[in-house]
Amino acid sequence: MFELTTWMVLIPALPLAAALLTAALGPRLLKNKSHLPAVLCIAASFVCASILLWQVYQQTDDDGVPGGSSRVEKRLDLWTWAAVPAAMTHSGDSATDATTAEDSSFDFVIDVTLRTDPLSAIMLVMVTFVATLVAVYSIGYMNDDPGYWRFFTYVSLFVFSMTMLVSVSNFALLYVFWEAVGVCSYLLIGFWYQKPEASAAGMKAFLVNRVGDFGFALGVFLIWTTLGTLNFHDTEVDGVITQPGVFGQQVLSDGDYSSFPLATAGVLTAICLLLFVGACGKSAQWPLHVWLPDAMEGPTPVSALIHAATMVTAGVYMVARCTPLFVASGAAPIVVACIGCLTAIMAGFIAITQTDLKRILAYSTVSQLGFMFLALGTASLAGVVAGMFHLFTHAFFKACLFLGAGSVMHAMGGVIDIRRFGGLRKLMPVTHATFLLGCLALAGVIPFAGFWSKDAVLAAVHDAAHGDPSTNALFTTLYWLAWAAALCTAFYTFRAFFQTFYGEEEIPEEAGHHAHESPSTMTIPLMLLGFLALAAGALGPWFSNFLAHTPSLSMERLRGAEHAGFHWDVAIIGTVISVVGIGAAAFMYLRSPGTVSALTDTMKAAWLYQLSYGKLFFDQLYSVFIIWPLKILAHIFYVLDMLLIDGLVNLCGWLPRVFGAVLRPMQIGLVQFYALAMVLGLLVLIGILLR
Repeated sequence: MFELTTWMVLIPALPLAAALLTAALGPRLLKNKSHLPAVLCIAASFVCASILLWQVYQQTDDDGVPGGSSRVEKRLDLWTWAAVPAAMTHSGDSATDATTAEDSSFDFVIDVTLRTDPLSAIMLVMVTFVATLVAVYSIGYMNDDPGYWRFFTYVSLFVFSMTMLVSVSNFALLYVFWEAVGVCSYLLIGFWYQKPEASAAGMKAFLVNRVGDFGFALGVFLIWTTLGTLNFHDTEVDGVITQPGVFGQQVLSDGDYSSFPLATAGVLTAICLLLFVGACGKSAQWPLHVWLPDAMEGPTPVSALIHAATMVTAGVYMVARCTPLFVASGAAPIVVACIGCLTAIMAGFIAITQTDLKRILAYSTVSQLGFMFLALGTASLAGVVAGMFHLFTHAFFKACLFLGAGSVMHAMGGVIDIRRFGGLRKLMPVTHATFLLGCLALAGVIPFAGFWSKDAVLAAVHDAAHGDPSTNALFTTLYWLAWAAALCTAFYTFRAFFQTFYGEEEIPEEAGHHAHESPSTMTIPLMLLGFLALAAGALGPWFSNFLAHTPSLSMERLRGAEHAGFHWDVAIIGTVISVVGIGAAAFMYLRSPGTVSALTDTMKAAWLYQLSYGKLFFDQLYSVFIIWPLKILAHIFYVLDMLLIDGLVNLCGWLPRVFGAVLRPMQIGLVQFYALAMVLGLLVLIGILLR
């Protein structure tokens, strides 16, 4: 059996090799077989990740206190990318603290270091498993596309970037691969670049994420100037810690950042909020959520990959990884929880009236990510575990739903408007059955995976509402708002399901007479994901115990907020909410369609329908208050550049031409004229001297 370090290298190396092979051989040699390197290498990466997970699990002490003496962490230093000795000097102040009276210097070192612990091991398995199924599904979905080899090159590069983002042990490298997944998403969302909508969606995703990433970069800079390191781990020489890491053993033992003189609560809060700005961009949280629904213009497998396993989960992972920072800051988790809850209910409200099946699922992703951040914002071990468990189960049922939507779109000739087709359950039985499993999981119906993970999130919020008296009222409000978002989820999910698969069979003309069930390369991944949408919730107890062995989740301050067991009241409310939402959708779209028109008219009278269908007019607000003012400012600068800057530069080139034009008539080529000019000049000079 190979050691952990072997699997740590192979997991990202295999997708990278697939990307290079497909890019080099795809256009001329592989052609319609260009999927082979991607599918084989990503599947092999999943096998390596599974072995890594098993070996990490074997190192945990299930009989001990989770996260206590059995912290599991393994690092592999590959090489040093950058090293600047004494890059920053901190001067001590003897008047305030004798321990900091001596000057200290910090070396700026970026080591290419891979790490594995329970958090990264779980993420690697989830990412590579879903990516493998998406790659297999893409064989059938992208079969006739002229950019077949290019698609699998981008997918492989995307998986490599995400596995490296999860595996690195340094904020500098985290930022590098944070940007790498952004570039890959831009390439894949705008994959059909000849289509204006896809090209615009890719650009929108790229630019909105740059806003978030600017905040993330500022947070990284502030970490360096405050803590003097960017490493997650401690730097040791001969077993002695020479520089504590951001999440190193010294910080975890102290329970705070008191060993860093500059790390005050205010500075730590600023760091966390800047990092969270980056998370809002990547994970599409308010107000940077506007790019994700438009990302549906890319191929459906891309949507499944982005929403289930890669880009949007990066923000949740980053905040979970930075739990010690957020806990020590005090105020930052409150902001995370509020933004998460606001996003969850906002996206749920918008999804209720959307007619594009993929956009309904996109807003569902935005909403479910809000639930995850709400859980992380409780700053408790139960909340972090619940948020990550919801991320884990969401990957399976959301991938199932997106690939199911792609199967419908494939059969309907590219049409995805739920008003233009219906009654597809007999025509597409496998897609119907697997889509139903995904819907039940998303709606939180017992015993499906979403029930266990969503209720774990709400249970963590419930505990927070009965914890610190200073935040009880706030978390109580967030708790009930989250239930409202859960009700919206159950309703819009089954609204889309009933309109797609029930009622009279209706096929759009774009599908012709060839509408049929998708090929096996598309239905087999659907069946596997549908099974996991049902069964993944059973992993909850194991997941909770295993994840608690992550070193950065082992702080006593964090464990002190752990909740005690299953909440029957939360489970009962969740079940009632799911039944009410599904029942309302069934009544309105199966039993009494006239109710839909009446309710729509009522909502229009109150402007609720316009707000929901118009997506709260966020795009228009951005256009009015940001895009157009910037365009006007750009035109003003353009005019100033043309008239002032270019004018001065052109003047410098024009003046010599003027002087030359003035002197040119004097150069007539007659010696007599030159002699006369010399005599006259001499006389003028003599006259000046005689004066």
